Amino acid sequence: MTGYDPREPRDFAGRHLTVAGLGVSGVPAARALAGLGAHVTVVNGSDGERERAQAAELEALGITVRLGDGETLPEGTEAIVTSPGWKPTSPLFLAAERAGVPVWGDVELAWRLRGPNAAAWLAVTGTNGKTTTVRMLASILTAAGLRTAAVGNIGVPLVDVVLGEGRDEESSYDVLAVELSSYQLHWAPSVRAHSAAVLNLAPDHLDWHGSMEAYAADKGRIYEGNTVACVYNAADPATEDLVRAADVEEGCRAIGFTLGTPGPSQLGVVEGLLVDRAFVEDRHRQAQELAEVSDVVPAAPHNIANALAAAALARAFGVPAAAVREGLRAFRPDAHRIQHVADVAGVAYVDDSKATNTHAAEASLAAYEHIVWIAGGLAKGATFDELVRTAAGRLRGAVLIGADRALIREALARHAPDVPVVDLDRTDTGAMSEAVREAARLAGPGDTVLLAPACASMDMFVNYNKRGEAFAAAVGDLAAAGH
Repeated sequence: MTGYDPREPRDFAGRHLTVAGLGVSGVPAARALAGLGAHVTVVNGSDGERERAQAAELEALGITVRLGDGETLPEGTEAIVTSPGWKPTSPLFLAAERAGVPVWGDVELAWRLRGPNAAAWLAVTGTNGKTTTVRMLASILTAAGLRTAAVGNIGVPLVDVVLGEGRDEESSYDVLAVELSSYQLHWAPSVRAHSAAVLNLAPDHLDWHGSMEAYAADKGRIYEGNTVACVYNAADPATEDLVRAADVEEGCRAIGFTLGTPGPSQLGVVEGLLVDRAFVEDRHRQAQELAEVSDVVPAAPHNIANALAAAALARAFGVPAAAVREGLRAFRPDAHRIQHVADVAGVAYVDDSKATNTHAAEASLAAYEHIVWIAGGLAKGATFDELVRTAAGRLRGAVLIGADRALIREALARHAPDVPVVDLDRTDTGAMSEAVREAARLAGPGDTVLLAPACASMDMFVNYNKRGEAFAAAVGDLAAAGH
């Protein structure tokens, strides 16, 4: 961006900037830039009723909006601010590359918009568990008496947060718990967190990134320039590899978390306790008790891992052990994340509709001993052999729904041939009620009927929330019927 001075990140007055995409991040970015005196043009490929209404609101602010054209680079553009979902191969970005125009994401813009006394960022990414970990972290920070908020990919636009920082007591933060997706990190070259964590890595969004290597590299950007701690998953060596590859500030430490006994510079679990051997005076000989495993709800293995990652980031920021315990006790996960719905006739019914890929479903299945599994939906190119092979010994039955259920049925036939399978040949939303009835028929006292689809929901439902709601309603009907 010609003439841009990085020491004056708010100096956008008179600049010609293009915002790619109307949406959760695009509209706030356009408004913010216009408010700072920039000449803003918004481009958007679709031209529907909703987009026209958004365009009218922005045009009233003096912003130019071009609907139905998301490919042409507006003349005079000095930088593009993109919504996270736009692929790097989009014609607009290829045109920008040819013209030497930089592309920033909404997170990059937010970073550049921070004021001189901006809050530190504690950042979290990973294939699964990001939102839960960030919300756990915010709960711990709040318990420590710090002014904080859970922001980023979690739904609160970072641009709005950083522009509001310091305006009043309510918007003045000590530290932010920031969830970052791989999309956002791809377009955020300047972000430098106080400390950051990569929770896990598994194939996901490969159609966007182009390869697993590119996906991992974008996740690894979260460690660049960290000042205090790079938190990694000791059970997932790929996350530690990303720490090794990162260019961090002098003195920044690699901090692992593990479900086993921690070594020096790690957090882990010892005899039902979450313990810290990283942020103690003598990490070779001492361990600090942080909380009990029972303080984490639900105490499923992957959720304990989330808690350890959150605790590591909080401890890196100087939070005392007592606040970790208090924050974890106060936290409850969002709906549809391994959520106990009800017990009916001695069978537990659990909604993990958020398990939209095989990695998440594997973690969910590992949390229970005897399972009737409800699975299926849009596979997004996933394969299921390893997932089924790992879970086979726990399965008492499976009920398959959705467009790509045949892929799971075939994996079950190969790796769990003795497990009874019900294949529901319907993709309407009413299929969930039948799925729950069939699962109840297969389950016995002590079993868990687990909705962990390992697939996206859009073949049958608007989103995973609606899928989880349909499951909960079906379980409610089952209980009312006296089953």
